[in-house]
Amino acid sequence: MSDDTGGASLELPIDGTLDLHTFRPSEVRTLVPDYLAACRERGILEVRIVHGKGTGALRETVHAILARTPGIASFRLAGHDPGGWGATIVSLLPPE
Repeated sequence: MSDDTGGASLELPIDGTLDLHTFRPSEVRTLVPDYLAACRERGILEVRIVHGKGTGALRETVHAILARTPGIASFRLAGHDPGGWGATIVSLLPPE
């Protein structure tokens, strides 16, 4: 999966973990659904999105995106999983 980040092409590994720390907030709106779609295509049905703890603004943005993205069974804060509340665990529906 490629992403255009200010003119430089970045190749993202589709491995079930998306770390948003290196992306601008404006990129997240398209990056998250595209990454999740790529995971579903590869049969990766549990994805960890690392948004950080910070003020919670990025977490809220990610959760709003997830709430309106098709193909998602559920999502929750990582809790005691690695990343704690600085990450969200997304369960994806199998591809059709």
